[in-house]
Amino acid sequence: MSKIISKEEFTDKIKDGMTIMIGGFLGNGTPETLIDVIVEKGVKDLTIIANDTAFVEKGIGKLIVNKQVKKVITSHIGTNKETGRQLNAGELEVVLAPQGTLAEQVRAGGAGLGGILTPTGLGTIVEENKQKIVVDGKEYLLETPLRADVALIAGTKVDKLGNAFHTKSTRNFNPLMASAADLVVVEAEEIVEVGEIDPDVVMTLGIFVDFIVRSETNG
Repeated sequence: MSKIISKEEFTDKIKDGMTIMIGGFLGNGTPETLIDVIVEKGVKDLTIIANDTAFVEKGIGKLIVNKQVKKVITSHIGTNKETGRQLNAGELEVVLAPQGTLAEQVRAGGAGLGGILTPTGLGTIVEENKQKIVVDGKEYLLETPLRADVALIAGTKVDKLGNAFHTKSTRNFNPLMASAADLVVVEAEEIVEVGEIDPDVVMTLGIFVDFIVRSETNG
């Protein structure tokens, strides 16, 4: 069975109320075609896990502007004024996490760990309502793992089994998120035959990828 599906087939897999991880860093390495499909479908009450909410007119920002998101777990919202506006108006729940902590929570979710211990956030608002654990006399916050119903990632070059190469900084959260969701869809700039990607540069393993959609954007 081929992993390559159409936009229309992808549309059927996204439902109201889902928790969705989306790769990217300020829109760099974000699956823009897949996001556009979700915007067009109009699904709502989504929980989005992502590094940031990009910009008003780009990437995840489109979902925010369209008010399809009820909650976002992220490390940065400063480049999207609509995220801040909805937060202040009580229209959107925003959970802010230090960037490294967020990445480790996703990694823990993919690895099946019970959480991570970090000193980051101690003595700040970040520690509110979180368990503290002392190890060798040093205090840490317990940060719980993150998983999603669906992970949407972007690949520069993807073979037909879903093995993906992400060029330069587009790698960011994409491989991490591919391991931490029940269903993984990769948007591919280029789809190639199996064997055309040097195994040494495969960054997301095809074993994690369920479906491939051809990108209709230019990055």
